[in-house]
Amino acid sequence: MTFKTLSILTLSTALVACQATEAPKAEADLSYQDTLLTQLIDAKPGDVITIPEGKFEFDRSLSLTVDGVTIRGAGMDKSILSFKNQVQGAEGLLVTASDFTIENLAVEDTVGDAIKVNEGDNITFRNVRTEWTNGPDTKNGAYGLYPVQTTNVLIDGCVAIAAADAGIYVGQSKNVIVRNSRAEYNVAGIEIENTIDADVYDNVTAYNTGGILVFNMPNLTQYGANVRVYNNEVYENNTKNFGHKGTPVASIPAGTGLMVNSHDKIEFFGNKVRDHNTANMIISSIFSANYAESGMEETFDPYPQEIYVYDNEFSGGGDKPDGMDLKALKVAMFGLKGNFPHVLWDGYSDSAVADPKICIQGEGVEVLNADLPNGVKDPSVMTDEFKCDLPKLGAVTLSQGQ
Repeated sequence: MTFKTLSILTLSTALVACQATEAPKAEADLSYQDTLLTQLIDAKPGDVITIPEGKFEFDRSLSLTVDGVTIRGAGMDKSILSFKNQVQGAEGLLVTASDFTIENLAVEDTVGDAIKVNEGDNITFRNVRTEWTNGPDTKNGAYGLYPVQTTNVLIDGCVAIAAADAGIYVGQSKNVIVRNSRAEYNVAGIEIENTIDADVYDNVTAYNTGGILVFNMPNLTQYGANVRVYNNEVYENNTKNFGHKGTPVASIPAGTGLMVNSHDKIEFFGNKVRDHNTANMIISSIFSANYAESGMEETFDPYPQEIYVYDNEFSGGGDKPDGMDLKALKVAMFGLKGNFPHVLWDGYSDSAVADPKICIQGEGVEVLNADLPNGVKDPSVMTDEFKCDLPKLGAVTLSQGQ
């Protein structure tokens, strides 16, 4: 036998041995799925459904339609509902009920939204984590925590990671508190959209595309107003935008700290905002976003007004803006080694309103008017034009208590 033949036989034997000893792929353990599905179907008002400690596999959505139910785990890192092998349903958990509380658990790797609550009153998320464990990816579900058309919403001590739209999102709702929570590696960390009376405070948003967003969108049944964003830490939200093309968040420049879009009556104060590649804060109209062409009803106000920014700490950033247009603007105005001011305003304002009341206070806080309505023909750095005061908004009070 030649050396060559011996080598081939030896290799063949090794390959067969490897194949023979290779462990078969383990199937997901779905044994807890039927138990929880039955509990949710049979639930009655006042029930507390307890999720034990452990990681449990699900291949289909869960739903709850009964008022007055609490779902409680042993902790956001102890009771884990994994949908990594989900083949059915659009969410991890869909709730269409009021007086609902979910706390002390995690929902991971859903095909669509992690936890959606639709048209409920008195909704509480406490110490809940939503996460796509593969990191930022356009194929991830859009929303982590997703209450929409709800009233009296408390989101407290929660964590949201790697959503392809917003980690913590509240839309078309009233009376909302988002506090003590953390959002990382999402397109939008925390987003308040078309919502009336919201307080967003004592949160940390980092490593998202945009940190904290307050948006008003057209063609919806409710316009937002009266939002306070305060005492948050917002830093290094520079992740490349991985949102689905055509969605509102797909227009967010990577490296955005705080952002207002077509919204009125907002206060930003006491926030620490730093190191955002594009700008620590952006104030814009729907006209500067790539979804404006979808049209809007005549009653929609596309211009941000009554925006009050004061007592914040801005530092760093503005040196690596996202997009060729912003890069060119930065170089033209501030040079290769320069940086944008902390606040970037697109320049859109309502000609019918003499004073839009965008008030920005703070030592060394300048505003760049990008002059987008005129094709960036005359951009300028402004300070005195924004020196004004506005009446302060009141605190949000929830019916289920704070």
